[in-house]
Amino acid sequence: MGLTSETTVYVMAALAAVCVALLVWLWPRLARQGLRPVLGRLAAVGVTQVTIIAACGCWLNSSYQFFGSWGELFGHVDTAPVGITQAAGRGDGVVTGVAAKGALVQPAGDQQLSRVTGLPTGPAAVNGRVESVKVIGRRTGVVDPALVYLPPQYFQKAYHRQRFPVIVALSGYPGSVFNLAQYLRVPQTAGALQKSGQMQPTIMVMIRPTIAPPRDTECVNVPGGPQAETFLAKDLPDALKSTYRVGHYASSWGVMGYSSGGSCALQLTMRNPGVYTTAGALSPDYKVKDDPTTGNLFGSGLGRVNRVNGHDLMWRLKHLPAPQVSVLVAESKHGERGYPQTLAFIKAVKAPMRVVSILPDQGSHNFPTWTREMPATLKWMNQQLTFPQDVVPRQHHTPGPTKVRASGPEPSEAATKDK
Repeated sequence: MGLTSETTVYVMAALAAVCVALLVWLWPRLARQGLRPVLGRLAAVGVTQVTIIAACGCWLNSSYQFFGSWGELFGHVDTAPVGITQAAGRGDGVVTGVAAKGALVQPAGDQQLSRVTGLPTGPAAVNGRVESVKVIGRRTGVVDPALVYLPPQYFQKAYHRQRFPVIVALSGYPGSVFNLAQYLRVPQTAGALQKSGQMQPTIMVMIRPTIAPPRDTECVNVPGGPQAETFLAKDLPDALKSTYRVGHYASSWGVMGYSSGGSCALQLTMRNPGVYTTAGALSPDYKVKDDPTTGNLFGSGLGRVNRVNGHDLMWRLKHLPAPQVSVLVAESKHGERGYPQTLAFIKAVKAPMRVVSILPDQGSHNFPTWTREMPATLKWMNQQLTFPQDVVPRQHHTPGPTKVRASGPEPSEAATKDK
């Protein structure tokens, strides 16, 4: 009985209901004087409250996918790569191509994909497809679930040798790939924009930056601990390049996210401009700090100050050469706390770095706000990415077109503000 399954939710709800009924039935017997009746009342009330809270927690976790398994809930995470030997088919939830033993991207289970509304259906060459996979870090040994949206052109004969640009979408903490698909609507929005010609055909990769749940690693290489930055800046691109027809140069790679995922997107792009050249950050922070969910991210000793400063984006803009990247930041003027910090970040950016912003008058730190900002963010990011001109060798694929030009209008002035 999985942690996120509906069966678990129903069982916990039934258990809570039974405890409430037993409490009502036993209360007259526990209403006597003396130590034992008092302890009995305390135990009955305590057990009933625990079961009710557990039932509500299971329902929330099933809906929002904070933790994907019992092991994750208790901090036990499998990091050992698991190989398969058979070729993957073409059905739902499998990787396009052959996932051999030792492959860095392998088919995964449903991951609540069947509960996501609005995903493409029908022929993949007409509507595209979303695949459920697990990404295995060659350097870090991390195994992280992901969803991959492949546009219709990926399956069309004319594009069989063509590589595609990539946008990596990161969830917040303690979010999941389910949140990216169901609540942020990443594949649905990207699919609609590409179908209408407002985005060039692009592969969308949805993944969580929390590689060692329940710890919030904030895309940092923790001394002696999880190597989150290495996984997202090296392992993930290498794994995708080994499996999908994606661009091999940074000019065709972007990363975006919301909340702490947005913070990660900025960190990854500014610290690794040779991997990601474009970032979209919805409600980000501009400095990584230790807190109860992160633990000690930067270690101790003489190197701690340098590590802390290295993840302070305002410090980087002041003391280090600006990277040649383009970033978009989004923050509401009223309803979110980070508006002054966002204005300070925009002001601090200098050439060759470029920044644009989405600054709505009203909004909260939630999915309704971020989904409003998604279309303009994706269109702008896509326009910064270069459609790969390199192609897959002829011996592996049939010939395809030599060039595909980016399409789609610039975001309106009401949606973005350029610096």
